[in-house]
Amino acid sequence: MKNIYEQVDANKFRSGIVIVSFVAFISLATYLISYSLGFDTGYVGVAMIISGLVSFISYYYSDQIILSISGAKEANKRDHFNFYTVAQNLSQAAHIPTPKLYVLEDTAMNAFATGRDPEHGVVCATTGLLSRLNRTELEGVIAHELTHIRFYDTRLMSIVTILVGLVTLLSDILLRTRIRRSNRDEGNIGAILIVAGIIMAILSPIIAKLIQLAISRRREYLADAGGAQITKYPEGLASALEKINSDTEPLEAANKATAHLYITNPLKNHHDSIGWFAGLFNTHPPIGERIKALRS
Repeated sequence: MKNIYEQVDANKFRSGIVIVSFVAFISLATYLISYSLGFDTGYVGVAMIISGLVSFISYYYSDQIILSISGAKEANKRDHFNFYTVAQNLSQAAHIPTPKLYVLEDTAMNAFATGRDPEHGVVCATTGLLSRLNRTELEGVIAHELTHIRFYDTRLMSIVTILVGLVTLLSDILLRTRIRRSNRDEGNIGAILIVAGIIMAILSPIIAKLIQLAISRRREYLADAGGAQITKYPEGLASALEKINSDTEPLEAANKATAHLYITNPLKNHHDSIGWFAGLFNTHPPIGERIKALRS
């Protein structure tokens, strides 16, 4: 049985492999799509630069954008004493600056972290979560979210989201443009590449999204382990996850674009009983498996 430190190292290694594979996939997809539709590298390069600039702006202000979309309001020590003091104490234990704290007025139980680095970290919790968890359980949840900030998960997921958006945008641009290569200009290999490029243009957004969700699920296991490392009490988070899992109310402020940020799926569209294929599109690993890992 792996201990917490071994689990953290294993999750970091697997996430690194997925990121490298993601970059390789994007490079291959871009080449095949541009080749099949007859574009030179200059055209594709301009499109990638423009997309990258727009994405970078979105990434740089991601915390404010997400908070605005969610409708969260800044917390204060008087009204949210446990939330405020738990975050302060655990931030010292994690050796990171205390993040800005926000509260989302919703009876559903959930929380998320955002921000491009620990100096710009943000933790947001719903009023339902703050009112129904005891202090020990709240410590488990906040430690989980601080781990996302501490290990730069929030930055990683922002970058991955940008990459997914870039693939989707490039695929859409190139598919909307007329094919300029003719069969007489290419041999058998060229014809195969053209067909492969068209198929890649259609499938690459789906594949990219699946990779994003795989990274998101892997980082949740890592954050669980890191949160237990901070509190030295895995049962606190395990108990909190049980309570959150028993809450069937979806979070009104959440949507498919932000669902991967939360500690559990805020949309409550569980697919565990449908089969492994539906599970590929889940933003989070099964809570039962996360609790089992914590208690082991």
